[in-house]
Amino acid sequence: MKKYGLRPPRRRGRPQFSTRSVEHRKYPNLLKGLAITRENQAWCSDTRYFRFQGNKWYLVTIIDVFTRQVIDAALGRHHNSDLVSKTIRTAIMKTHTVPFLFHSDQGTEFMAEACTTPLEALGTRISATDKASPWQNGYQESFFGRFKEEMGDMNRFETPAELIEAIYHYIHYYNAERIHTILKMPPSVYAEQFLKKS
Repeated sequence: MKKYGLRPPRRRGRPQFSTRSVEHRKYPNLLKGLAITRENQAWCSDTRYFRFQGNKWYLVTIIDVFTRQVIDAALGRHHNSDLVSKTIRTAIMKTHTVPFLFHSDQGTEFMAEACTTPLEALGTRISATDKASPWQNGYQESFFGRFKEEMGDMNRFETPAELIEAIYHYIHYYNAERIHTILKMPPSVYAEQFLKKS
């Protein structure tokens, strides 16, 4: 090969993507045993993926633990901290406040400094479930369980636009119309009643 100037084909290295921060901090579960008495005291967040037309899509939601409302949600094709931080920023803009506590699992997309540092700078305490303990984020587990069951087959939609519209329609239905088992009323109605009393 050297004689004829031939070179073997070489594979190009794939770029490495990571949502892990340079310093991956570990946070305790501060939600456990905390008495939740008001709106925006604690937000919990999680990510779920589903397949649509052969591709993975990711849905991030943020739920207010007191009212059970989905404050904000975001859809994306990539499972990373950008999607989570975008959802956090939008939730803060919608509520004009920050939570006392932000709770999630220990996924790298949540523990990335891009998500934790801005929240801590605003005075929010970060809380995380223990590893392999999804029940410690039960509010999100409950929501996604209902979501999966009630949304049905995602592939019945023809385009991503139809899928996205249906997901946001479901979130509106969950917040404003669906009777929550624990609250005995829709989350948004419960939030309005609490505001009237306070």
